[in-house]
Amino acid sequence: MTTIHRNRARFVLAAASLIALSQAPVAHAADKVASAAQPATSDAPEDTGTITVTAQRRTENLQNVPISVGVIKADDYADYKAAGSDSLLSLSGRVPSLYVESTTGRIFPRFYIRGLGNIDFYLGASQPVSIIQDDVVLEHVVLKSNPAYDIQQIEVLRGPQGSLFGRNTTAGIIKFDNAKPTKDWTGHVNASWGSYNSQEAEAAISGPIAKDGSVTFRLSGLHQHRDNWVTNTYTGPSADGTVGGSKTLGRFSENDGRFQIQFDPDPATSINLTTSYRDYSGTATLFYRGSIVKGSTAPNPTWNQKQVAYDEGGNNPQAYTTYGQTLHARHDFGTVSLTSITSLQHASGYSRGETDGGAAVNFPFNGAPNGYGESQGRLRGLDQWTEEVRLASSDKARLKWQVGGIYFDSRDDTEFDQRAFFLQGTANNPNNWVLLHDINTSWGIFGQASYQVTDAFSITGGVRETNDTKKTALLKTANTVANVSTYTGRTFVRLSDTKPSWDISAVYKLTPDLNVYARIARGFRGPTIQGRSAVFNADFTTANSETNTSYEAGLKSSFLNNAVHFNLTGFYYEVKNIQLNGNDSNGNGVLFNANKARGWGGEAELNAHVQNLTLNAGLSLLHTEIDDTNVYAQTCGLNGVQVCTVLNPQIVKGTGTGTAYYAQINGNPLPQAPKYNFNASARYDIPTKIGKFYVSTDWNLQGRTYFVPYKTIEFTSNNNFEGGAKIGWHNDHYDVAAYVRNLTNQHNLVGVIENYMAGVYNDPRIFGISLGIK
Repeated sequence: MTTIHRNRARFVLAAASLIALSQAPVAHAADKVASAAQPATSDAPEDTGTITVTAQRRTENLQNVPISVGVIKADDYADYKAAGSDSLLSLSGRVPSLYVESTTGRIFPRFYIRGLGNIDFYLGASQPVSIIQDDVVLEHVVLKSNPAYDIQQIEVLRGPQGSLFGRNTTAGIIKFDNAKPTKDWTGHVNASWGSYNSQEAEAAISGPIAKDGSVTFRLSGLHQHRDNWVTNTYTGPSADGTVGGSKTLGRFSENDGRFQIQFDPDPATSINLTTSYRDYSGTATLFYRGSIVKGSTAPNPTWNQKQVAYDEGGNNPQAYTTYGQTLHARHDFGTVSLTSITSLQHASGYSRGETDGGAAVNFPFNGAPNGYGESQGRLRGLDQWTEEVRLASSDKARLKWQVGGIYFDSRDDTEFDQRAFFLQGTANNPNNWVLLHDINTSWGIFGQASYQVTDAFSITGGVRETNDTKKTALLKTANTVANVSTYTGRTFVRLSDTKPSWDISAVYKLTPDLNVYARIARGFRGPTIQGRSAVFNADFTTANSETNTSYEAGLKSSFLNNAVHFNLTGFYYEVKNIQLNGNDSNGNGVLFNANKARGWGGEAELNAHVQNLTLNAGLSLLHTEIDDTNVYAQTCGLNGVQVCTVLNPQIVKGTGTGTAYYAQINGNPLPQAPKYNFNASARYDIPTKIGKFYVSTDWNLQGRTYFVPYKTIEFTSNNNFEGGAKIGWHNDHYDVAAYVRNLTNQHNLVGVIENYMAGVYNDPRIFGISLGIK
C-alpha cells in the first residue's frame, strides 16, 4: 500500500529527531533510565516475592496500584503454551475474568475481560479489549494474534483504561512486556517435543555491543510446529477440487523473530529500536458438523475429533505474515522525562475454511445434499502507524503527573471470497468476491496526576479526549455470472466520534501489609462498520460508539514477610449503546447498538511462595445481562427448520424453507461471559546436591458460558475444565522435564456454527518432553 512509504518517511524523521534528542544536556545524570537494562525473566534471579507492574506507565509495586491487575509470569506462561499450543488462547482463565477463544484459527483470537468482548469474526471487527505490546497498541485482529515469546511478564488490566491507553479499552487491556537487552551476556534456549510431532523452541541471546555497555542488543526467536493429525474421510466428488485423505488437517508452522538494539549514550538517555517478523501457515479452525446433538450438551457419541468429512474448503488452509518496527526513546531531564514511541506494523495473508463443517451428502434434506459452505478472508495488506509522546514527572515526587498525545493510522485492503469463487468450471469464479478499503484514524490527548496526601493515602485522577474515525469503501461488488452487480447498498461509509475518558481512584494503607482502594472509570469504544455483508449484496451495517462506566473497590494484602499475596476486588459496570452482533425484530442487522448491558461480580487472587512450595489461585464470579426490549437475534435455522432448542421467547417470519426464527435477548447474559472461572497452579521443589527435582500442575475450571446471544440448551458449556502437569529437574543452567497438557483428555466445546450444529473443541491431550538451557 502507498501509505507504508509515507509512514516509513515519518518513522525515519521521528528516529532522527529522537537521536538528536539524545545529545541534549543532562540536568541530573544520577537519575538514570534503567528500564532498558532489566534482564529477561528467564535469565533473572529467584523471585523475591514483590511483583512490579507498569499498569500506570510507571514501575510500581502491584500491591500499591489502585487498579485490578492480574500478572502472568514468564515461567508460568511457558508451561501453559508447551508443545506449540496457541500462545494467546493458552492465557484463557489464567487470571480471573480473562477469557480467550477463536473460531478462525491462530490468526484471530477474541479476548474478553469481565464478560465484555466481541464475538464477530469479521476481519475488520473492533474489540473492547486492547492488546499493548511494549507500549504499542495492536488494533487489527491479525496483529493481535502475534505470538508472545521471550517475555518479561504479562499484565491484565481489568476495567476501562481509557485515560492512559485510549479508545477500545472499555473492557480492559492485556499488556505484554518483552524482555529487554542486557549489559551482561545472557541467553536461554527452551525446547519441547510432544504428541503429533508438536514442537516448540524459544531462544534468546542478549549482551553488549560496545565494551562500556552503551550499546546492547537482544535477539529472540520462536519456532512452533505440529503435523497434520486430523483425517478428511470424504472421498466423493467435490465442486471445488477438495481432496480428502489421511491426516490432511490440523498442522501449523510458526517461525518468528525479534531483534532489539539499545543505545544508552549517557546515564539519562535510552533509545531502543525493535524489529520483529512473523511467518505463519497452518489450518483454520475445524468445525465438526453434527457433533452437537439437539437437546443435549454432550458431544454426539459417534463424533471423533481426529476425523472430519469436508467436501469443500481445500482442507482449510491459512497463512499470514506480519512485520514491524518500533522506536522507543526516553530522556530524563531530572525533574521530568520525555518519552516517544514510534511504530510501524504490517500484515498480510488469508484464511479459508469449510464453514458448514461437513459434507453436504452426509446431511440430506428431502433426499438432496444439504449445506454447502466455504469462504475466505484475505488481508491483501495492512499498514498501521502510531506515534505517542509523553512527558512525565519524577517517580520520587509526592505529586506525580504525566501528559501526552497519540496519533493512530491504520489502512487495509480486505477481500472476501464466497463459495462460487472456488467452484470449478463455472463462469462466475472471478466475480463472487468483494474488496473493501478500510481507514481508521484516531488521536488522543491525555493527562494523569497522582498525589501522596499522606504516607498512607494517595489519590489519582486522569482524563483523555479521543477522536476515532472509520471509513470503509466498497471497491468491488460480488457480481453475477454476467459480471453485473446487483448490490444496491452504500459504497462508502464514514463514522467519527470524539469523546472523553476519565478515571479517579484512591488507595489507603491500613497497615504496612494491607491496602484498600476504590476506582471509578469511564472508557469508550469507537464507532464500527461491518462491511462483510456486501459479499451477500447486503448493505453495510454500523454501530455507534459505546461507553462503559465502571465502579470497583478492593483490598491488596501480603503476609509472611511478603511471601503470600491475597487480593480481592468487587466491581459493577454499565455499558451504554453496547455494540452487539445479531438481528432486530425485522431481521435486519448484523452489527447494531443495544440500549445497555450491565455486569457485576468479584475477583480473588492468591500468590504464595513458602519454602519449597509455590501456589497461585484465582477466582472470578460474574453476572451480565442485556437491557433492551427491542433487541432480537436470529436463531439456529436451516431450510426453515429450527435445529436447536431455544429458551427465549421468539417470533417467526416467513414460511416453508424460508421460515426464520428470532429470539428476544433482553435480560440474557452476554455471549462468551463465563459465570465463574477458577484457576490454580502449584509447584513443589525438592532440593538435592545436584539441583532441584520438581513437580507442578495447573488447572482451570469454567462456569456456564453461552456462545451466542440467545439462550439454548445446546450452545452452552458448563464446568469445562482442563489441566496440565510437569515433572522435572533443574539447576542454575539446565532444566529437563516431562509434561502433559489436557491431562484428562477433555473434549470441551468452545465455539459453535449454529445452523449446522457444528462444534469447535479444545486441543487434544499432548504428552511431551522439554529441555531448557540458560
